[in-house]
Amino acid sequence: MKKLLLTSNGLRNEQIIKTFLDELSKKVEEINALVVAYAQTQEEEFYVNESKQELLKLGVQTVVVKNINDLVDVDKLPDFDLMYVCGGNTFKILHKLRETRLDVYITKQVEQGALYVGVSAGSIIAGPDIEIAGWGSEGDENEVNLQDLEGFNFTDIAVFPHFHEELRREVEEFRKKVEYRVVELTDEQALIVIDDFDKLVG
Repeated sequence: MKKLLLTSNGLRNEQIIKTFLDELSKKVEEINALVVAYAQTQEEEFYVNESKQELLKLGVQTVVVKNINDLVDVDKLPDFDLMYVCGGNTFKILHKLRETRLDVYITKQVEQGALYVGVSAGSIIAGPDIEIAGWGSEGDENEVNLQDLEGFNFTDIAVFPHFHEELRREVEEFRKKVEYRVVELTDEQALIVIDDFDKLVG
């Protein structure tokens, strides 16, 4: 069973937090979490630390942060109950995940039952492809010239994070050009996906 909690902005409000806690495979204090981030600036490091603190405040006792900008030996990584994949430039993150083979590791962990929590780019990567990341006036630039845009394929839904009404036309234009579902998420919303079931939260 694959369990995904796809968010724009992490565990932002009480509804999203409740859904997160409900879908954990163990008591929160027994969970061990891996936070996967690509932090290149002080600002990005600040947000990664915020994500770690977010989990600790909820009672998660073990939170390991891996910055994919550093050398990561995936063969030495243990199993985790929670995969928490942070945001940033979606194209860069997917490129680095493949380069470090963390993509293979994360896929295996989720297939074994780990809960996948995505934040912004982390949510987009969970879907069929990441084309939506570069779409529209607020899209990411493909600075690494990534050609293969296939995502993790944990779900056939592409999320559009950080949605606001001014972007409605852009989302509708993208929806018309693809065959998979597109779900827009505001910063206060999340999408819970359990195998073929999905529900909007917030």
